[in-house]
Amino acid sequence: MKLEKIIPEAKDFLPLLGTDYVEIIVGNAKQAAYYYMSAWGFQPLAYKGLETGSKDSVSYALRQDKITLVLTSPLEHGGDYNRHLNEHGDGVKNVALWVEDATKSWEETTKRGAKSAFEPKVLEDENGRVVISGIHTYGETIHIFVERKDYGGAFMPGYRAWNPDYKPAPVGLKYIDHMVGNVDWGEMNTWCKFYAEVMGFAQIISFDDKDISTEYTALMSKVMSNGNGRIKFPINEPAEGRKKSQIEEYIDYYKGAGVQHIAVATDNIIQTVTELKARGVDFLYVPENYYDDVLDRVGEIDEDLAPLKELGILIDRDDEGYLLQLFTKPVLDRPTMFFEIIQRKGAQSFGKGNFKALFEAIEREQESRGTL
Repeated sequence: MKLEKIIPEAKDFLPLLGTDYVEIIVGNAKQAAYYYMSAWGFQPLAYKGLETGSKDSVSYALRQDKITLVLTSPLEHGGDYNRHLNEHGDGVKNVALWVEDATKSWEETTKRGAKSAFEPKVLEDENGRVVISGIHTYGETIHIFVERKDYGGAFMPGYRAWNPDYKPAPVGLKYIDHMVGNVDWGEMNTWCKFYAEVMGFAQIISFDDKDISTEYTALMSKVMSNGNGRIKFPINEPAEGRKKSQIEEYIDYYKGAGVQHIAVATDNIIQTVTELKARGVDFLYVPENYYDDVLDRVGEIDEDLAPLKELGILIDRDDEGYLLQLFTKPVLDRPTMFFEIIQRKGAQSFGKGNFKALFEAIEREQESRGTL
């Protein structure tokens, strides 16, 4: 594992305040919203559809602490949303970044080589104005820059506040820790260069196929971070192995590069995972023998090992502290997108010590699907 220094704030020409929202194109937004509310504890926030004047699509915005999901479905035949669904299945389309100035963000990135998705535009309603702009990234993923300092509504113009009676309790999710992109053979360095040169990110960690491999499969990964460290995008590509890796499986079923998983942070992973399991979320299985020597590897931790073992939660340590993490099975019909639950107790890394156990767990799932 290789650590590199984050670009100093002074060189961060594209100040990012955080992740604004993640938009997932889905086949049925109403039912997807019910899933993320019921299983994941997201709260209803805002709605856009026929009743608000949107004739071609419907969107439900959900929020839990600092995480906002937007679930969007087409309402008419044809168009880009239907094409996206036909080609990729459900999946992340837009990763929106909260900025002070959406116009400047678009100008700074496009002049450095980003392909424009759409020029800056102002959205207005009685609650104020939001400025948005967009650039293309890997696959069909788009970064939308969102400037909302002059807006006081529930979410953004075009939406109305959504306040149904049904509001299952949150499960303790706090914010998006990082978001991982899968890209095709030989594309990792291209997109790392894009984030470095176009968006001013720094590479903070890199893993090669010696770090991330099992007897059968391997991948390579580099982690890109913006100047203040609030946005981290690991980029994965396949590596040569005896069998088909999880990255190849993703690209086969997603039909190209895209967001592989969203890592969401919690302050109490035992409580969060217990609640998620009770609500029907499926996690990867970690064999009990993983825990036989885990404390020899990671040292003393504050938690009791027994509930971590019972829930299958993985543990790893770096120079800054330790972390606890667990990965869901794919949350969609295609074996593409999944979630990671992570609790950091000082550690700033990404669980290198767990890669082998994680990969073997994923390979067991691939084998059951006949795609290993």
